[in-house]
Amino acid sequence: MASQRLKRSMRGALTATAVAVAAVSLTPAPASADPAPPANASEALKKYNDLSQQSEKLAQDLLKAQGDLDAKNGELDKANNDNNQALQAEQQAKGDEEQFRGQVDQLTEASFEGARFNQLSALLVSSSQTDFLNRMSALGVLASDNKEALDRLSGAVSKKADAQKQTQDASQRAQDAQAAAAKLTSDINNQKKDVDAQAAQAKQAFNSLSASEKNTLNSVGDKGSVTIPTGDIGAVIAFAQAQLGKPYVYGSNGPASWDCSSLTQHSYAAAGIPIPRTSYAQATIGRSVSRSEVQAGDLLIYYSGQSHVALAIDNQRAIHASTEGVPVKIATIDSIGPINVIRRVVG
Repeated sequence: MASQRLKRSMRGALTATAVAVAAVSLTPAPASADPAPPANASEALKKYNDLSQQSEKLAQDLLKAQGDLDAKNGELDKANNDNNQALQAEQQAKGDEEQFRGQVDQLTEASFEGARFNQLSALLVSSSQTDFLNRMSALGVLASDNKEALDRLSGAVSKKADAQKQTQDASQRAQDAQAAAAKLTSDINNQKKDVDAQAAQAKQAFNSLSASEKNTLNSVGDKGSVTIPTGDIGAVIAFAQAQLGKPYVYGSNGPASWDCSSLTQHSYAAAGIPIPRTSYAQATIGRSVSRSEVQAGDLLIYYSGQSHVALAIDNQRAIHASTEGVPVKIATIDSIGPINVIRRVVG
């Protein structure tokens, strides 16, 4: 089917993207290629942070577009299936129409032959009052059969018209979904190029940092104890904690490396709780809580564009897959960035 070809095409394109981006993110620069840090090292770090944030947003945009494409392909499959069923119903209705029309024609012809004099004939040939009533009753049965056949014919004609309308509707929906999927495929290919280019710039910015700045970024961060709650949230936190130190890769979906939203998605999956793939969608689930109410398991969505997400492990700290050159780590909630919204998935 057309949707299946699109899915196979996009899986190949996105796999190529992940490989290319992973290569950019994971391949260390040779020592001789590491340039001397600029005089204003904090300015280089700011540039790196800005580029990393932009890269992450593009990666989330790309993931959202892939999700939109999958949804459109699902619509296309459903429309094609509806179309096939409608065509079958239309053929069945046509057959019923022909069958019932034949019955109506036969009954109409039989009725018409004696229609003018049937009541008079019944009276003239009747041997008694009872015989006359019996003959009139038989004529009533003929009229009833004729009405039933007419009703069946009318129903078949109506079903055929409905089936034809459903066929047209399903066919149009299939065409619309096909066109939308094709446009999304083109958009994704363009976004893929943007993500690759932005990831390369972030890598270049990372290489321009001083050794001390790189060491700070490469640190696994807070090594303090993490209290694992009971229940589902305990399973969520335990999974996330087990990922500490693994690298961040744009668009990665684990298990060797993560991006921010894949880490939170898989952490919840470990507890059997499905949540969406992107930080944008994760910003809409559960219920909103305030900063003072934060507890383990809450999703912390950062920046005005909602392009980054972290997982709270208590009221002060969170685990997150940060960005290029930074492993999955524990950081203080307020140090990660400006909080946009906080969502509680359980409880």
